[in-house]
Amino acid sequence: MKTIPMMPRTQALAVLSAALLGGCAGFSPDGGFDAIQSATQSHIQKDVAWTRDDASRSQTQARIDALLAQPLSADDAVQIALLNNPGLQAAFNTLGIAEADWVAAQRLPNPSFSIGRLTKGSEVEWERSLHLSLARLLTMPMRADIEQRLFEQTRRELVLDVLRLAAETRKAWVVAVAASQTTQYQQQAMGAAEAGAELARRMAQVGNWSKLKQAREQAFYADAALAAARAEQVRLQARERLIRLMGLDRADTLQLPDRLPDLPNMLPPLPAVEQQAMDSRLDLQTTRLHTETLANNLGLTRSTRLINVLELGIISNNSSEEPLERGYEISFELPLFDGGQTRVLQAESRYRQALERARETAVNARSEVREAYAMQQSQYAIARHLRDEVVPLAQRISEETLLRYNGMLIGVFELLADARSQIAAVNAAIEAQRDFWLADADLQMALVGTPSKTAITVSSAPAEASGGH
Repeated sequence: MKTIPMMPRTQALAVLSAALLGGCAGFSPDGGFDAIQSATQSHIQKDVAWTRDDASRSQTQARIDALLAQPLSADDAVQIALLNNPGLQAAFNTLGIAEADWVAAQRLPNPSFSIGRLTKGSEVEWERSLHLSLARLLTMPMRADIEQRLFEQTRRELVLDVLRLAAETRKAWVVAVAASQTTQYQQQAMGAAEAGAELARRMAQVGNWSKLKQAREQAFYADAALAAARAEQVRLQARERLIRLMGLDRADTLQLPDRLPDLPNMLPPLPAVEQQAMDSRLDLQTTRLHTETLANNLGLTRSTRLINVLELGIISNNSSEEPLERGYEISFELPLFDGGQTRVLQAESRYRQALERARETAVNARSEVREAYAMQQSQYAIARHLRDEVVPLAQRISEETLLRYNGMLIGVFELLADARSQIAAVNAAIEAQRDFWLADADLQMALVGTPSKTAITVSSAPAEASGGH
């Protein structure tokens, strides 16, 4: 009778630890989602929900309805998006997939069972065998560690998705409110241009105005009407984009405030923004986890490159004329044509690629946070200048012009031209205020992850026509 040779101590310990892992592996009660909620609260002080049943969906919808019952602030828009965005809800399911892979890696591999029946005359032979993958069993601890890192990487990527959605929603809210404000002022500019065109038409009819001057006023009115139409187009686009990010079904449920928030009195100092980004950016943490996972995977590939298939089988044969036969077998793949070098080279190449990607991410992160910080500072200076210098100056000019008109020192066309100039200055101030809040959102995102720039369609104010004034 042959005896089964004893395993080396390290292999025995590996098999024992794998068996213990397989016996206690199970799914976490929260599916790893509590960490995403905590990270979201830590970074932006907002709640995030994963609606997996009707009860939680009803609670979430009640909260959304309460927020929509009043004009929506930027924080409320962000909160609704984090609760209701369908794309984010779909992304959360990758967490369940990653956890399932991790739990599967901790469990013992399923054995395979085969049975055969052979006949030889009156003799009937039954063959039964039970096989277990030793290669899978011996590498269980390393595979479980790799899947755990992938699970943590997935969780950090989802936190980054949440923060990106929050930043995009905040920027979309800023663009939507600014577009609504701009549309109102463009309507006022069109009204002033329409009044000028109508007055020029009447004066031309009685012979007090040349056709050239009338045509100039009419051209200005046409340009103002076109600018107002384009501003309305931008307003509708911005509003619908915000609705999509918030996951709303109907457009009429959205109420926006009439104007953007005021500029802050001063910007808080942000010393060492580069180091702050290096310490807190989630994309850098995810890249490091990805690189560590590939390094572990490279070690696993090198350890198993010569033994790709290793199985232990238990055999039991009996027939109607022979005594029962029992035994075992070990099967493995002979590395005659492929010694595993291709898999090792692939793993090494992926690891070196990940190292360079990590370096690229670090370089880009430093540059992005410097750029975002500089843009926030410059946009704040521009917006302050327009608010504190340009708009008050235009208002004083308008007041002086009105006094001269009341004193019959200037005509109505000069008064209308001045009104158009003041509206153009206010529009420029609104756009600068919008750009500051967008730059501020970009900076906050640059400190935690890669910012994405929002394309802005700027509606230009109509150029002033001389009108022969």
